[in-house]
Amino acid sequence: MTVTDTDDVISASRARIDSLDDRIIGLVQERMAVSAVVQETRLAAGGPRVNLSREMEVLGHFRDALGKPGTALAMTLLELCRGRV
Repeated sequence: MTVTDTDDVISASRARIDSLDDRIIGLVQERMAVSAVVQETRLAAGGPRVNLSREMEVLGHFRDALGKPGTALAMTLLELCRGRV
């Protein structure tokens, strides 16, 4: 593989990563909006803003799929979707 080929592969891969990042950001924003609906509905019904057992399910799901770093990712996602508790 030549330097030009290598540069082309890297450039194309980076463009794909950028596209994936944009999709991930869009999905996180969509998740935040859906989470807000859940929280508002739960609060309107007299419930708590946060459901800790559900959050544990989410943490477990990410951990099982991605290992220990998945837990940190899920914590960040939960914080974005519900704010700090």
